[in-house]
Amino acid sequence: MSIATKTGDGGTTAMMFNRRVSKTDIRVATYGACDELNVAIGMARAWNEDAFITQPLEEIQRELVTLMGELAVADEDRARYVEKGFKLVGPELAERLTALVDDLEKNHKISFKHWATPGATKGSVMLDAMRVACRRAERAVCSMREAGFPVSDAIVHYLNRLSDLAWLYARFVETKAGVA
Repeated sequence: MSIATKTGDGGTTAMMFNRRVSKTDIRVATYGACDELNVAIGMARAWNEDAFITQPLEEIQRELVTLMGELAVADEDRARYVEKGFKLVGPELAERLTALVDDLEKNHKISFKHWATPGATKGSVMLDAMRVACRRAERAVCSMREAGFPVSDAIVHYLNRLSDLAWLYARFVETKAGVA
């Protein structure tokens, strides 16, 4: 089967379970923003070689697939989604990110004391690009919820914590490079 199905040529796209919606639907825009975040994380991984950063980021990329799947399912299909074995984002994901944040702050002495100017290193600026992509995805998720679509608190918490983690990782990279 070709990737060029041509089913989107009329301006619609399929969500989970082949529900067709406009490509401008807020849900499509929201999981699209999360997809952009996933790419930004991939770029941050590619520009950083320290497994201390790259291993958690790879796991986060896999978690984002779960998050995007949840956003791409219509409310009336949610029970079917779970029955088919798809996971929903739970509070444990944000808690894991909080533990990473806590480790950076307590054990690596990385903290938020001043604003940062992105660009001190290639690795740190990619982490800052990840952070702003994360904030955009977070705003999209909040807009989707405000529009009346069901979005769990766990998703909002996860993205909020992820942007914190990206900021701290960028400062960690700069500190290791001696340019913080």
